[in-house]
Amino acid sequence: MPAQTHISKLTLTNFRNYAGLAIDLVPGAVVFSGDNGAGKTNLLEAISLLTPGRGLRRAPYADVAREGGDGGFALHARLDGPDGQVEIGTGISGGDSAGEGGRRVRINGASARSAEEMLEWLRVVWLTPAMDALFTGPAADRRRFLDRLVLAIDPGHGQRAIDYEKAMRGRNRLLVEGSRDDRWFDAIETQMAETGVAIAAARAEMVRLLAAMIDRLPDTGPFPQADIGLSGDLEAEIAIAPAVDVEERFRRTLAEGRDRDRAAGRTLEGPHRSDLVVRHRPKAMPAELCSTGEQKALLVGIVLSHARLTGEMSGMTPILLLDEIAAHLDGGRRAALFSILEDLNCQAFMTGTDAALFSSLKGRAQFLTVDHGTVGPTI
Repeated sequence: MPAQTHISKLTLTNFRNYAGLAIDLVPGAVVFSGDNGAGKTNLLEAISLLTPGRGLRRAPYADVAREGGDGGFALHARLDGPDGQVEIGTGISGGDSAGEGGRRVRINGASARSAEEMLEWLRVVWLTPAMDALFTGPAADRRRFLDRLVLAIDPGHGQRAIDYEKAMRGRNRLLVEGSRDDRWFDAIETQMAETGVAIAAARAEMVRLLAAMIDRLPDTGPFPQADIGLSGDLEAEIAIAPAVDVEERFRRTLAEGRDRDRAAGRTLEGPHRSDLVVRHRPKAMPAELCSTGEQKALLVGIVLSHARLTGEMSGMTPILLLDEIAAHLDGGRRAALFSILEDLNCQAFMTGTDAALFSSLKGRAQFLTVDHGTVGPTI
């Protein structure tokens, strides 16, 4: 069983509705309960910033800083894991850029070169109510979900995505300006081909590994098996051809499509157009046609399978953030979820307005009440 990495202390300063907070945490399950708007999800968002990106809400950093503060925020976590204890801090100072480049990361007191260094110490995976529409919403949401899954086992994936997006923005700018400078296009398209195919390959490998993990789920379990796949030209080609050949084809496609893309004002082919395809295996039905409850159960099953995969691939179980999870599951599935989380040997943060929904975890979890900027033991 992979070793557990857990947050033993979390400290927030000027983060959302928390002027200052320090809480000691235990391994295993942690339940935050309280009224709507009390700040439960804010705590999960803070933890989600212990990984690259803008967290589970994808909010600009200026929005994360507490209203009435100096425009900055800080969060600090003490982690206990198989390699001992580590201190991670991140945040922005008042007046810093609200972009990703403005966030600073320190590990054991030393400045990190990038946020990706946090992945050496912990992996964080989340499931929020906003993701309930994952299967019926836009493809961009599913790509983002998939890329978060990839990042948890492939720390280099985030930088590849950033490099590809930067190159594509440069190409789109040339298209909008009506540029005919072939040298600029050739240079940018070569970079897009290299990073784009690497992104497609990483996604395809994730889907392959995750599908194998899902196959290990019981046929009649509480969370139905999902058939998952990718819809995209690069992802299809990478499965049957050497990456260097796929790169060259994609580069030619971009070059030959300049006039079409110029008319559209944007790049029309590439991994930014791919999609994650999910089917409910027992019902042989596309996920988007399933009931809301079935979609939720499918999504939970995928996230739990991915958590198990992350543990096996990285040697450390991820920290799970499950926002308002119990309210959307019946009693049987709640009990099954809690049992699976214990089997995963992970620290799992769960929120809910009613602590009674987690009553079966009494004696096996830390219960904390959130009350508009304060957090204390649940009585």
